[in-house]
Amino acid sequence: MSEENNGGPKKKKKKAAGAPLWMVTYSDMVTLLLTFFVLLLSMAQLDKMKFKEVMGSLKGAFGVLSSQTETSLDKPRVVEFLPIMDDYTSRVYKRLIVQLQRLKLDRDITLVKDRGAVVLRVNDAVLFTPGSTKVRIEAYPVLRKVAAMVEPLPFNLRIEGHTDDTPVRSEGMSNWDLSVTRAVSVLKFFVQEELVDIERLSAVGYGAQRPLGPNDTEEGRSLNRRVEFVLESTSSTREELPYLIDAREQLPF
Repeated sequence: MSEENNGGPKKKKKKAAGAPLWMVTYSDMVTLLLTFFVLLLSMAQLDKMKFKEVMGSLKGAFGVLSSQTETSLDKPRVVEFLPIMDDYTSRVYKRLIVQLQRLKLDRDITLVKDRGAVVLRVNDAVLFTPGSTKVRIEAYPVLRKVAAMVEPLPFNLRIEGHTDDTPVRSEGMSNWDLSVTRAVSVLKFFVQEELVDIERLSAVGYGAQRPLGPNDTEEGRSLNRRVEFVLESTSSTREELPYLIDAREQLPF
């Protein structure tokens, strides 16, 4: 009988040459992870300035290349740009010009592009008597027509009051007080007549701080005494303005 039948020792199987089988699976996983991170890195937008600053800090912390001189990097200069009028705002501007002419308001209202917005500019004599903060009854039709033009548009309406530098005759009232009170009076008219949604309204007074003309001539002072209706995109950020008044905080009147 053979040794196997006699219960003799069995021959050991020879191990396969090369790396273990689990190493193949592990290598595939590491390769996939490396590919994944390379893909993420290729899609990311790295800030080279910050990357170099971080690398310099790490080198200093670990003592790597401490003998070399580190090059200091200046912070990039921030450049401010004026807001750009988009195509839609330009189309609204052209549409309002046609409406002003059709409603025969082009003599009382000047339409301009200012600070990246469309502005309806009205001389104070159209809306107020000299030194008064109450809207003239004769101005009601003009304001209703302005509201009719503005209401369908997807814009917020900021009402701005402006004056010249002539001292106000009313005791205890400055030009700033006069400008903001007039802006609020117009805002109240829009709300009380339910012409424009209150959520879209705000009022601000600048006094004599933003003149259109010189205050040493009567013509210049007349240009500076005005109320402006500024149409701004509903997604734009509200700038911080002096005497800023939120319409929601003014109810009830």
